[in-house]
Amino acid sequence: MKATTVNIHADLIARCRDDDRAAQFEIYNLYNKAMFNTALRITGDMDDAEDVLQEAFVSAFQKLDSYREDASFGAWLKRIVINKALNHVQKVKKDLMLVEDIKEEASEYEPEKTEPNYSVDQIKNAIKLLPSGFRTVLSLYLFEGYDHKEISEILGVTESTSKSQYKRAKDKLKMIVTQEVNYG
Repeated sequence: MKATTVNIHADLIARCRDDDRAAQFEIYNLYNKAMFNTALRITGDMDDAEDVLQEAFVSAFQKLDSYREDASFGAWLKRIVINKALNHVQKVKKDLMLVEDIKEEASEYEPEKTEPNYSVDQIKNAIKLLPSGFRTVLSLYLFEGYDHKEISEILGVTESTSKSQYKRAKDKLKMIVTQEVNYG
């Protein structure tokens, strides 16, 4: 039996398809914060996330006829935001680090025996400091729920590269947070 998706905003989407600007603005207001956070987690930069968000909404409204309603509108829009953010990161190439180019920075880090408690703000700030390659894989895996096979397909890398980037991102994140606690 096939599951069906009920779209709670079907009337707004229908109006958006008719180029109703008020309906588009309403959809924007409903989804912009969540989509901005998704873009920010991937790009790591507020200005870049805002650019990605605007591009994603423009693209979504232009391609609204391709929305088949087999998934929620939010899921469909989120996929557009993720794709735009990934394209932006790849386009800008902000110190994108692939496994082949990584120095063994994580090996200098000696993990503590007991896990300390860190604040949400400490973790958010540390994620912003990660190199974009690390941040992208970490965000896609932890926050967006992709598995390593899907990440490898999205980024055009091997599955083992995705796993390695994720492990190194976690190690680097721990190192950044630990240094902040010890020296901050």
